[in-house]
Amino acid sequence: MSKQSLGSLLIGMLIGVAVGVYLGWVQFPVEYTNSSMQALAPRYQDEYTVMVSEGFLVDRDINAALQRLAVLGKENTPDYVQDLTERYISQSNFPAIPSMVALSEAMGRLTPLMEVYRLPPAPTPTPFPAQ
Repeated sequence: MSKQSLGSLLIGMLIGVAVGVYLGWVQFPVEYTNSSMQALAPRYQDEYTVMVSEGFLVDRDINAALQRLAVLGKENTPDYVQDLTERYISQSNFPAIPSMVALSEAMGRLTPLMEVYRLPPAPTPTPFPAQ
């Protein structure tokens, strides 16, 4: 193969890549509209559940947490949260464990595996004596 034909082939490939990138990213990009939370990959559903559990630690509103998790379309939300919590414990995903255990406990799904990771109850404030 001569240098001229090799150069032409290389230029043609570069032009093809440039046109493909332009068409794929600028002219006709993928647009997701009205996608449901059920369409998320399982990894992202798990991450969303962890975010809901962290929100639960702040507001302690189990009904709001259940409502937030309902959009995932799981048949049995407490079972899903319990399974995810136990999976995170077995994988040693330490940052997510305390909030997930608290959410599981609020749903009545505290298992012996989770007992070790329970958060201590928040202390009740005591008033200072007047001086």
